[in-house]
Amino acid sequence: MGAELEDYPEESPTRYVTVSGFWMDETPVINAQFRRFVKVTGYRTVAERDLDAARYPNLAPESLAAGSLVFRPTGGPVDLTDMTQWWRFVPGASWQHPEGPGSSIAGRELHPVVHVGWEDVEAYADWIGKQLPSEAEWERAARGGLDSSMYAWGDEFSPRGRLMANIWVGEFPWQNLKAPDRQRTTPVRDYDPNGFGLFDVTGNVWEWTSDYYRARPADAAAHPCCAPSDPRVDGPDGSYDESEPGGAHIPRRVIKGGSHLCAPSYCRRYRPAARQAQQVESSMSHLGFRCILRP
Repeated sequence: MGAELEDYPEESPTRYVTVSGFWMDETPVINAQFRRFVKVTGYRTVAERDLDAARYPNLAPESLAAGSLVFRPTGGPVDLTDMTQWWRFVPGASWQHPEGPGSSIAGRELHPVVHVGWEDVEAYADWIGKQLPSEAEWERAARGGLDSSMYAWGDEFSPRGRLMANIWVGEFPWQNLKAPDRQRTTPVRDYDPNGFGLFDVTGNVWEWTSDYYRARPADAAAHPCCAPSDPRVDGPDGSYDESEPGGAHIPRRVIKGGSHLCAPSYCRRYRPAARQAQQVESSMSHLGFRCILRP
């Protein structure tokens, strides 16, 4: 697991772990699957519920309305350290309305579901009788047997000039050189699977894992002889970030895989080793999940 890259210290150290056998969904959960879950159960996602003002005393009243974070391209180059330049909280945005009121998933039934928080993905997994993968399980599966390669398909970013995943093409966050209908999520299976037959482990949408976030791995072994077995981070201690809105009381979990917003000019997290922290109560227009089944 992991990588030794100067720009992404949270991925180090490279380390050995072992994981027990499991089965993983071939693709992220798609809109058609999530719609069936909602139809059967009547479930309402976190993004479809108003926030409790007592839990978010520093938020403006308009930000307490049901909604989610939606990506908006900028009109030109901006400061890449300020994500508020391209992320907007949009009232009414949800898995059914990915860009906000007036948008829908019609024609996107095979796209990954987005705008799902941790509570939502856990509810879906419980309903279908599966689990969410740990970070180690997810990374093992995403590597597809290429345990020391940079990408899920090898070490070359675009072999023979071919784009291998749905990522950003152009200068982020203002210049998107892909066709208009390819600039957000794309149908699963549009790109080749990895060595284990898994689609979209790179790009398209970030994917939730069950591990709470730590800046450094809790278990690390420099040699296979000492590899921890099935490492998991099951407690929230150390996962909080007080610099984020509500960060003092909202734990974060690890998300993996990158998304269609990852770009060589900004975010090279379209690699199996890449990891990022996500507040469990947050949902975004590039965040989805897939499930596993343990014996």
